[in-house]
Amino acid sequence: MKNIYLLGATGSIGSQTLDIILKQPKMFKLVGASLGRDDKKNDHILSQFNLEIACLRSDQKKHLYEKKYPKTLFVVGDAGLIEIAKYPKPGICVNALSGSAGLYPTIEAIKHHKDIALANKETLVMAGDLVNQYINDYHVRLLPVDSEHAAIRQTIDHEDIDDIEKIVITASGGSFRDLSREALEDITLEQALSHPNWSMGPKVTIDSATMMNKGLEVIEAHHLFKLPYRQIETILHQESLVHGLTYFKDGTIKASLGQNDMRIPIAYALNYPKRSRNNQQMPLVDMHFKPMDFKRFPLLKLAYEVGETGGLLPTVMNAANEAAVKLFIEGKIKFLDIENIVIDQVKSFQNIMNPSLELIIQTDKDVQSSIIEAYGKR
Repeated sequence: MKNIYLLGATGSIGSQTLDIILKQPKMFKLVGASLGRDDKKNDHILSQFNLEIACLRSDQKKHLYEKKYPKTLFVVGDAGLIEIAKYPKPGICVNALSGSAGLYPTIEAIKHHKDIALANKETLVMAGDLVNQYINDYHVRLLPVDSEHAAIRQTIDHEDIDDIEKIVITASGGSFRDLSREALEDITLEQALSHPNWSMGPKVTIDSATMMNKGLEVIEAHHLFKLPYRQIETILHQESLVHGLTYFKDGTIKASLGQNDMRIPIAYALNYPKRSRNNQQMPLVDMHFKPMDFKRFPLLKLAYEVGETGGLLPTVMNAANEAAVKLFIEGKIKFLDIENIVIDQVKSFQNIMNPSLELIIQTDKDVQSSIIEAYGKR
């Protein structure tokens, strides 16, 4: 039986991870989880799983939870996430947190010899070199949960990296894939949150619409698979059934196909190196592929440039995007302002190479707070 620690249990990835754990009770035990603001969702999780440790967003109702669930140790906030990551029992830490908050708990979990099932792109975008160093030093596994990276991992498993010509990450194109840039001027939040293929959290859905999500995935793929950016390609594939492809030097192409269901890559990461049963069958339908239009999606082009440059720029780009998406969700900026804010922040930043973890975390906070302060009063 594998011990599971789930960061972000009430989000989209977290909820689907819980489904998998419930369906395989002889395989997995949920030892710890970070909860959300919804008391009903929290109670549902706490009543279903005998958690040894649980993290609450704030200490406002901590005493009530402690009274109701006396066998569970309750911790709070960002410090509580670290306590879960450091919990002494070995196991797998599923990082399903949204945004830069996922970085530090990942590193602490690695230091405490837990394997990582990573759904938090920001961890590798901000500190991929440092995370890989810790992975090697502490001899743990890093397993991607993103559908694209899980797909590519399966196509290159047991292959020689020198035989790879390139990997290809597919992109649905998001909510507005058929709209011109002119048509994006007055996009509403409701429109942005309506993804044609996937059911995801609000930030990821908006990132998909701007294609920043794919940009983060490109940088993540670079760190996961140790490939230069010239060997990482993105293409448009509106059906989202082919999740990743690998081209080999001998002319062979391996592709990984599957339903639009995040439970599949989550289960792959949790059960690795074995597989669990899934009775879904993917229909054989017409599939369409188009080359990526970088003029239409400038944030994806920016991500390639930032990834190639390295240093603190990936952190700055990610932080600017996180703050801008938050402002858009709050109705304080327009949809296209997200691009402008991110590009302006990256272009105006004085880069620093080989940053420490402390500098990465501080830069993330500084960039986000400066953007929120500049635009938040509108």
